[in-house]
Amino acid sequence: MADNHIRPAIAVRGLRRSYGDKVVLDGIDLTVAEGTIFSLLGPNGAGKTTMVQILSTLIRADGGEIRVAGHDPAREPDAVRAAIGLTGQFSAVDKLLTGEENLRLMADLHHLGRREGSRRATELLERFDLVEARGKLAGTYSGGMQRRLDLAMTLVGAPRVIFLDEPTSGLDPRSRRGLWQIIRELVAGGVTIFLTTQYLEEADQLADRIALLDQGRVVAEGTPDELKRRIPGGHVSLRFTDPDELDLAARTLTAAGGALAADGRDDESLVLQVPHDGAVHSLRALLARLDDASVEVDSLTVHTPDLDDVFLALTGKSRMTDETAQTGETARTDETTMEAVR
Repeated sequence: MADNHIRPAIAVRGLRRSYGDKVVLDGIDLTVAEGTIFSLLGPNGAGKTTMVQILSTLIRADGGEIRVAGHDPAREPDAVRAAIGLTGQFSAVDKLLTGEENLRLMADLHHLGRREGSRRATELLERFDLVEARGKLAGTYSGGMQRRLDLAMTLVGAPRVIFLDEPTSGLDPRSRRGLWQIIRELVAGGVTIFLTTQYLEEADQLADRIALLDQGRVVAEGTPDELKRRIPGGHVSLRFTDPDELDLAARTLTAAGGALAADGRDDESLVLQVPHDGAVHSLRALLARLDDASVEVDSLTVHTPDLDDVFLALTGKSRMTDETAQTGETARTDETTMEAVR
């Protein structure tokens, strides 16, 4: 049973921010539970990075109530900074220092002391599989290694809340999945993750809850599955080996009050598409209806909307894909460039 006395890691009410006449955040309400991964999605220029900047004390909001780790970023910035870590879009790694020297530098900035700083650096090098590269210049690291070091540097101060602003941008699929595993392990240890990403698959894989930001407003929020269920278009594709079976299935489902998906009958490939919500009980009912009519189905495939469909339906913007993110089509028009400030 959930403990109702546990305070949220992040609580935002009525958050507003403008740049001149341009309203970037227009009355945002968000709550992020402790020990979870919360992902903020949205088109380029929607205000995602501005949100991270405000929550991490880099800039001030124009209005609204904000609490991060129980503190107000405007009135108690030092308390917020002591509780958080930030890994920005651009690595804060000093490429002229070794991996170990980067970590020791962060330990010095956190006033850990020589012995504790050395212990913490060694612990993080082991945790992020960087022991063999500890004495090599960070500039010689691969992209995946640099991002792991960047995140390790964020963890030197043992933050309770970590902001990850597009942490895997530009990484190859193997490195990206390796970083996903590290993020999951952090959350299993009680850390809260606030994630912005251009990769819809990333949010789908990692996030406990997702908020979709568009034109400065939250247009949808929920678990990945809840968001997908809001979008029509789910269906079951039934494949047959005989045209007569296809015809019998179509008549049976229509007579039972069902409906076929738009352009849902393909007589050439012997496929019938039936609108479906993806629920197991609905699938059982569909198959039982066909079985009662002695319809022989050769195979079936369940198609459910993904976050791409959610994004397109709720924002009306172009599809966000790995390809567009990696080809540099991520320039922001209304958000200031964020330095990777710790």
